[in-house]
Amino acid sequence: MFARKLAFKTVLTASALSLGALGAPLAADDHAAGDNPEGVSAPQKHFTGDDIFGLSVAADPQISPDGSHIAYVRRTNDIMTDKAVSSIWLIDVGTGAETPLVTGEGTHVSPRWSPGGDRLAYISTESGGGPELHVRWMESGESANITALAEGPGGIQWSPDGRQIAYTARVPGKGLTLGAPPAKPEGAEWGQPIQVIDRLVYRRDGGSYVKPGTTQLFVVSATGGAPRQLTFGEYSNGGAVEWSPDGSTLYFSANRKENWELEIFGSEIYRLDIASGEITPLTTRDGPDGNPQVSPDGSKIAYLGFDDQGNAFDQTKLYVMNADGSGSRQLVPGFDRGFDGLDWTDAGLFASYEDDGEHRVAKIGLNASAPTPLEARVGSGYYALPYTGGEWSVSENGSLAFTTQSAVAPPDVGVQTRRGIRTLTSLNTVSLAGKEMGQTRELRVTMEDGTRIPAWIMLPPGYEAGKAVPTILEMHGGPYAAYGPEFSVDYQLYGAAGYAVVFANPGGSTGYGEAFADRIEDNYPISNIPELLAVVDAAVAQGFSDEENLFVTGGSGGGILTAYMVGKTDRFKAAAAHKPVINWVSQGLMSDLPTLIPRYWLGGLPWEKPEEYWERGPLSNMANVTTPTLVLVGAEDYRTPRSEAEQFYAALKLVGVDTALVVTPDSSHNNLSQSPSQQAARTASVIAWFDKYRSDKDAE
Repeated sequence: MFARKLAFKTVLTASALSLGALGAPLAADDHAAGDNPEGVSAPQKHFTGDDIFGLSVAADPQISPDGSHIAYVRRTNDIMTDKAVSSIWLIDVGTGAETPLVTGEGTHVSPRWSPGGDRLAYISTESGGGPELHVRWMESGESANITALAEGPGGIQWSPDGRQIAYTARVPGKGLTLGAPPAKPEGAEWGQPIQVIDRLVYRRDGGSYVKPGTTQLFVVSATGGAPRQLTFGEYSNGGAVEWSPDGSTLYFSANRKENWELEIFGSEIYRLDIASGEITPLTTRDGPDGNPQVSPDGSKIAYLGFDDQGNAFDQTKLYVMNADGSGSRQLVPGFDRGFDGLDWTDAGLFASYEDDGEHRVAKIGLNASAPTPLEARVGSGYYALPYTGGEWSVSENGSLAFTTQSAVAPPDVGVQTRRGIRTLTSLNTVSLAGKEMGQTRELRVTMEDGTRIPAWIMLPPGYEAGKAVPTILEMHGGPYAAYGPEFSVDYQLYGAAGYAVVFANPGGSTGYGEAFADRIEDNYPISNIPELLAVVDAAVAQGFSDEENLFVTGGSGGGILTAYMVGKTDRFKAAAAHKPVINWVSQGLMSDLPTLIPRYWLGGLPWEKPEEYWERGPLSNMANVTTPTLVLVGAEDYRTPRSEAEQFYAALKLVGVDTALVVTPDSSHNNLSQSPSQQAARTASVIAWFDKYRSDKDAE
């Protein structure tokens, strides 16, 4: 996570230490193979690391224009290749029948219906190369490769008449050259050429080092042929794309300003006349505008944005303007939540937002004072941790397709129609059958100033009422993000090992209004510490948590909170800091957010506010740290770079605190960039670290 809002093989360095095998440790009442005289293992009744390979996740449900079918992406973990395999499936909404649509070799994602519902565009590697645009004719079942591109397409959108498809793709550039190397003799084997970098953001998390080039907008015939490039220049045009109903115009968002590298929130909405190629800006705000959605009659455009006031966080608001850019006004201005998605069909304008630990979709009247929320609760496919989120789409008749929400399984596909809500898939019913899962309950936590801190506790499987159990405080990243009662692989593995997990949305979390998010303005992570300790106090006071066996962990923003927490209290028996920020100076200059962190989060550059950078960083508290602390990071994390974790590891060593460093190869900041085996091993290492210091284990 760790953004403003948006957002294995274990390497050990330290004293000799075994941090666990692939799966979570066996619970006391489970049986190992050695307990069986015939050498046959009994089935595990609790969730294990092996069970990660049996998980399937529903994503990107796209409902057909007439609402009769839903195409969605099914991501299934494959134990033989140790990765998630994506395929596209089709659901008949009326009968619930499922049909595999695009499967087999390769990765298949981003299904998008043609206006008539007779074809489906999608992105696939089935041709054997990189990701390319394909179209499937639904009646015949035949598919065709529409583009052959050096780079994969994105943002695909059908024209209203179904004859063309707009998309974005990167156009390679030459980049800066300085001098020339000597001539290479024929047959010689030389080292790699030098790399010259002149971009401010020269690497992005999840995408490695940035290649020279820009993202541009294209259109191509829906039956194939040479694409036509519509945008040019030394800036990227990779935002959302939308057609006008008559097919003459494209609307898109981009940052086309001269100083685009320094203006992270400089995107505007543009109109592009397809015949002439003329581009006209429709918004000019000091702040980002994007996600354009055109009304069915073409007269208006809804979009998202906010005024950039230099704050660390501003809620994204919903606006509507005339198609020529005039008459812009905010919709539902009194609604104190931030919007994150839009869809405008014949059934009306729909928008999504976070609200009190849930992701909701609502219908928005152009003159309404408040949204009209739909009944559906949308669930997140980020199954490693319980972040709110999810995906959805709306048909022309107002039927909603969405990813479902559950605390005990990854999301399925749901639909809400005039007849009510139905869950159409059951992707994990068989694989999780017979598993006793940890159950989640809400905790009531109120600060002295009367502010409620939303919190939950996941109790371990087989929890006995009234028994205080070892408890892990796990903290979310962002920090402008939110947790909710969602499924989490990490939590279920912790639960299977006998731990309860306490999690919360402290100040700064989204979905509770602007004022709640602003509780960390100019003081993050300092002000979160008493809020999170109050959550632990509540779990202890209500009899769930053993005061003598408390542990703390978190990733990204939760990683810096962990690192800062152990410098402020010795209450926790052990800690595990995942991908933490440890030094705001190096974080601000080395991450892929160099224009965000110094200006918006710290209020100035490091040499302008050195005391602020030091006070708000965990290094300022190192002399107080006594808690044994495990440090974990991805080898290719460019959001909170590996060097941050390594600084913390070295600092812990220098002050004599027991520590170890876990590095996940080929992993970026996103936990799901890790292979299933890496996910299992990473969590097993944390459990082993906590078990080492867990006092109730002595009696076993």
